[in-house]
Amino acid sequence: MDGSSTSHVSAVAALDEPTRRRLYDFVARRPAPVSRDEAADALGMSRSTVVFHLDRLANEGLLEVVYERRTGRTGPGAGRPSKLYRRAAEQIAVSLPDRRYELAGRLLATAIQEAGDTGEAPRRVVDRLARELGGDIGQAARDAHPDEDGRDAAMRTLEDFGFEPRDEEGAIVLGNCPFHTLAQQHTELVCGMNLCLLGGILDGLTATGLTARLDPDPGRCCVRLEAPPR
Repeated sequence: MDGSSTSHVSAVAALDEPTRRRLYDFVARRPAPVSRDEAADALGMSRSTVVFHLDRLANEGLLEVVYERRTGRTGPGAGRPSKLYRRAAEQIAVSLPDRRYELAGRLLATAIQEAGDTGEAPRRVVDRLARELGGDIGQAARDAHPDEDGRDAAMRTLEDFGFEPRDEEGAIVLGNCPFHTLAQQHTELVCGMNLCLLGGILDGLTATGLTARLDPDPGRCCVRLEAPPR
């Protein structure tokens, strides 16, 4: 096993500890770097416990450390910068953050085969299959929790699927793209597929009050979920 593989195994092993996993998940889902005090307050842990585990996650390469002055002051007397943590940019082999390349591969392969059999444009087949799959996912989630509020069901389903959803001024912003590398290389195709998948999930859940639209931005999924304009 080479050094890179060994380090990845070590990083994954670090997340077996429940407290570290909670801290990693908390930091990973925040749009801005997190301080030790913020993490301690949010998760109800002692500061010393948080410091120990955050530094372990940073040493394993799962988190990055940055230093910022939170007061906005600069120059003499501004105080020392705070030590902050954010999710590391490196993608480790076991998919942290969550990636679904196998799913994308199956969708694309099925679409190519179906397009060859029927003569339908491959892109149209991809989008249709993605929406159908999303509908199945959404309906299954609704059937499993029939009494759940539609928006809560959307948040839970998206969380389970690895999109890292978070509320932002009434909309749902997705902090992670499960098809990240593919989307970077084939943006129009994969983002369109993703839009159809998420639209299908909302269709299957029903009564979410949300619609999916493309709203690309660096560092998050290209799709944003929000209430349709009146």
